[in-house]
Amino acid sequence: DVQLQASGGGMVQPGGSLRLSCTVSGGTFDNYAIAWFRQAPGKEREGVSVISISDGSVYYGDSVRGRFTISSDNAKNTVALQMNSLKPEDTAVYYCAADKTGWGTFKYWEYDYWGQGTLVTVSS
Repeated sequence: DVQLQASGGGMVQPGGSLRLSCTVSGGTFDNYAIAWFRQAPGKEREGVSVISISDGSVYYGDSVRGRFTISSDNAKNTVALQMNSLKPEDTAVYYCAADKTGWGTFKYWEYDYWGQGTLVTVSS
């Protein structure tokens, strides 16, 4: 049974930083692609960043490129999302998800396992 546990959300002022973490238990972590999605009230789910664990390739959404960094710690089965220069429009519930094919896209319907979500609020 594969489970994802997301953590690290909270409230921060504009320009601040937060670090999200996603810990994966069960399954074969090295074969996965792990992505972060977010969903703000009244908006569609948006792909934020994805990392292919097998080769380390990473991708970012246009709205976060240059501000967010995704990384993995394969020994701990954990993926982190470092978020810098946060903006009010980054406010959303952030979810981590695992694609067992390892391809890693922003097509949320292709992901097999999901974490519970963690709320990020950027406000002064």
